[in-house]
Amino acid sequence: MAEAEEQETGSLEESTDESEEEESEEEPKLKYERLSNGVTEILQKDAASCMTVHDKFLALGTHYGKVYLLDVQGNITQKFDVVQVFGLYSGEEFHETFDCPIKIIAVHPHFVRSSCKQFVTGGKKLLLFERSWMSRWKSSVLHEGEGNIRSVKWRGHLIAWANNMGVKIFDITSKQRITNVPRDDISLRPDMYPCSLCWKDDVTLIIGWGTSVKICSVKERHASEMRDLPSRYVEIVSQFETEFYISGLAPLCDQLVVLSYVKEVSEKTEREYCARPRLDIIQPLSETCEEISSDALTVRGFQENECRDYHLEYSEGESLFYIVSPRDVVVAKERDQDDHIDWLLEKKKYEEALMAAEISQKNIKRHKILDIGLAYINHLVAKGEYDIAARKCQKILGKNAALWEYEVYKFKEIGQLKAISPYLPRGDPVLKPLIYEMILHEFLESDYEGFATLIREWPGDLYNNSVIVQAVRDHLKKDSQNRTLLKTLAELYTYDKNYGNALEIYLTLRHKDVFQLIHKHNLFSSIKDKIVLLMDFDSEKAVDMLLDNEDKISIKKVVEELEDRPELQHVYLHKLFKRDHHKGQRYHEKQISLYAEFDRPNLLPFLRDSIHCPLEKALEICQQRNFVEETVYLLSRMGNSRSALKMIMEELHDVDKAIEFAKEQDDAELWEDLILYSIDKPPFITGLLNNIGTHVDPILLIHRIKEGMEIPNLRDSLVKILQDYNLQILLREGCKKILVADSLSLLKKMHRTQMKGILVDEENICESCLSPILPSDAAKPFSMVVFHCRHMFHKECLPVPSMTSPAQFCNICSAKHRGPGSAILEMKK
Repeated sequence: MAEAEEQETGSLEESTDESEEEESEEEPKLKYERLSNGVTEILQKDAASCMTVHDKFLALGTHYGKVYLLDVQGNITQKFDVVQVFGLYSGEEFHETFDCPIKIIAVHPHFVRSSCKQFVTGGKKLLLFERSWMSRWKSSVLHEGEGNIRSVKWRGHLIAWANNMGVKIFDITSKQRITNVPRDDISLRPDMYPCSLCWKDDVTLIIGWGTSVKICSVKERHASEMRDLPSRYVEIVSQFETEFYISGLAPLCDQLVVLSYVKEVSEKTEREYCARPRLDIIQPLSETCEEISSDALTVRGFQENECRDYHLEYSEGESLFYIVSPRDVVVAKERDQDDHIDWLLEKKKYEEALMAAEISQKNIKRHKILDIGLAYINHLVAKGEYDIAARKCQKILGKNAALWEYEVYKFKEIGQLKAISPYLPRGDPVLKPLIYEMILHEFLESDYEGFATLIREWPGDLYNNSVIVQAVRDHLKKDSQNRTLLKTLAELYTYDKNYGNALEIYLTLRHKDVFQLIHKHNLFSSIKDKIVLLMDFDSEKAVDMLLDNEDKISIKKVVEELEDRPELQHVYLHKLFKRDHHKGQRYHEKQISLYAEFDRPNLLPFLRDSIHCPLEKALEICQQRNFVEETVYLLSRMGNSRSALKMIMEELHDVDKAIEFAKEQDDAELWEDLILYSIDKPPFITGLLNNIGTHVDPILLIHRIKEGMEIPNLRDSLVKILQDYNLQILLREGCKKILVADSLSLLKKMHRTQMKGILVDEENICESCLSPILPSDAAKPFSMVVFHCRHMFHKECLPVPSMTSPAQFCNICSAKHRGPGSAILEMKK
C-alpha cells in the first residue's frame, strides 16, 4: 500500500507505508499534489468543512461559515459570508439569511438556463428555491422531520439527499419522492460518520455510509404497475462492504474512487488511533469489489481528524479528485504517460520505460526517448550486462556519431571494447577511423579469430589500412606461421589492392579463396609461373579456371609449365579433350603415353574419339604394355580384323567378345575364321550355336562338328537355334501381313482420291498455252483434259498419242519424273 509523504514544497509523493517492509511493485493509478497559495492562507486561520467543484472554479466552505471561490491553482477569487447564488459568468446573484444553520446546498445542474433557476438547501429541512416568472424567489419544503440533512446531490431531474434515517430521491419533474434507502448500521452516529453520495450518471446513484456501499439504479415503472405509485423506482444493483469507513465517493469510468477514514490499533499501547486516510480505486461487483489501487495520504493533522472531517469532490470530465480535510486540500489526478515512465524509471524498468516512451512519443512532455535510452545503457553497464548494453546502442544511439564515439570510449574505460564491436555502425553514420582502429588493436592483442572476423565484416575504408597491415606484420614476426594472421593479412592486402602479395599468401596457405581472388581481380598474368602450385592445391578448380581463360593463359603455356609433372599434365589435357576433341590435337600423341601411364580406363575411349591420334604410335605403345583390348581396337581400325580376332581368341579366350567383334565387322571371312578356330573347342562351339543364328546359317557350323565330340549344353543350343528360326519365320509372316494390309489400304485411298471430282472455273489456265481453260463464250464447243496431278490442258494443246502408247501423260510431271500423271478426266462440249 502506497502513501503520500509531504515535501518541503508542499507537493505530495507516494511512498511505502510504515507497516510494510518491502516497496510495492504495483504502479499507482493516481498522483497527488497539495493545493497551496490561497488555500494555505485560509487553512492557517480556519478549517475546511466542504468543497464543491464546477468548471475551473472551486468553492471552499469553512467551519466559521465562510465560502471562498478559488481557481484550480488555489488562488482566492471571491469571499462570501452568507448563502449566495452567484453567477460566475454573469451578474446574477441571490442573497438570503436563514434562521437556522445551513448544512448543505445543491444547485440545479443547468442553472444557467432560465427554466432551471432552482437550488436546494439542507439543514433541519430540505428547501427548494425556485425563481418565479416575476424574477422573485420562492421556497418550498421538500422534506423535514428526520434530523439534519448533511448531504445533497442533484443530477438531471433527480435530487438525492441523506438524513439521520437514510437516503431519499426526489423527482423534480413529477414532484414526487421515489425511494427511501434506509441506513444499515444504526449504531454509527450519523453526524460522526455522514453519508457520502455521488451520481455515476443520470440514473445511477452510489451511496456510501459507514463501511457499506450501495449502487442504486433509477428505473421507469411499467404503465401497468403505476396506480398510485411514482413513475420511477429504485433498484439496488450492487451492495458490498469495505474495510474502512467511507468519507467520500467519486466515479471513475466503470470503477469507483473511495476516500476512507482509517483507524488502527497501536502494537505498543494497544490503543486505537487515527491513521492516514486512504484513497482506493475499486471495481464494484454484484456482492463484493476488487481493489485496483490503494494509496495512503499524509495530510496535515490527520492524527486529529474524524471521518466527518474528510470530503471527496471531483471534476466531471477531467478525472480530477479533491481530498478535503480541515487543514489540507489535496488534488489527485490520473497519472499520465510521463508519470508512468517516471515510475518505471524509479523501479529501474528501463526497457519498459523506453518502450512506453516510443509508443507515446507524441504525448510525453517531460521525457525524451534518447535520455531514457542512455539511462538504460548506463544501467545495463552498471549491472555488468555489457553485451545487452552494446546491442541496445544500435537502437538507442541510431545515427548520432558523437554519442556512438562517446559510448565506445566509455566501453574502453571498462575494458569491454569487444562487447560493442559487433554493433558499431559501418555505413550511416561512419565514425572516426581511430575508433575502428582502437577496437581492431584490442582484438589483435588478445583474439586473432575475432580480429579476422572484424576484418572480413568491416569495409576496408572504415580504418587506415596501412596502420593495421603494419600491426599484423609486427605480430607475424613473433608467430610467422599463424594461419589466421596470414589469411587476415592477405585480406588486408586485397583491400589495399596489393593483389600480388595477397595471392602469394593464399597460395602458401592453399586457401580456397585463391581462385575467387584471381577471377575477381584478373590476376592471370601473375599466376603463369604458379600453375603447378594451383594444380597441387586443387587440380579440378585450377583446370576449369585455366580452360575458361585460354585467351589469357594459352594451352601451350600450361603444357610447358606442367612438363615436369606429367600426372598434372594428363589431368589438364584430359579435361581439354573432354571439352573439345580438336583444340589439343597437337598433344594427342603425348596423351597416348599419359593415358597409358596414369589413366588406362580412359585410353580406349580416347582412341575411339580422337581422329588426330597416330595409330601406329598408339599400337606400338599398347603392344609394349600388352593392352589387349586397345590393341584389338587399333588393329581393327587399321583394317587388320583377322589379327584382331586372333588376339581376342588367343589372348582373351572370350568367345562372346569374338562373336561381338565379328558382328561389328559383318565380314563372312571373319565368321569363317571364327568357326575354324572354334571347331575343336566345345565351349566355343556352344557359344557360337547360341549367338550366330541370326548372322550365319547354323547348318554350316553343325556339319563341321566332329562325330563323338562332347559339346556342353548342345541340346539347349539346338533348341535355341530352332526357336530363333521359328521366330524369324513368324517375324517375316507378320511383316508380310502388315505390308499387304498397308498396300491395300493405300491403294484404296489412292482410288478414292482419283475418283473425286476436280473444280474447274474461270481462274484455271491451260498449262501449255497459258490461256484460260474455259472459253469466254460458254456457247462455243470446247474440249479439255485434267490430269490427276491437277494440271489442265486444252485437248488441242496436248500431243497426239501414238499407236504404241495410247495413254496420255501430263507433260509437266513427265518432264520432272513425277507420277502418276495419267489423265483422269476428259471434258467435251
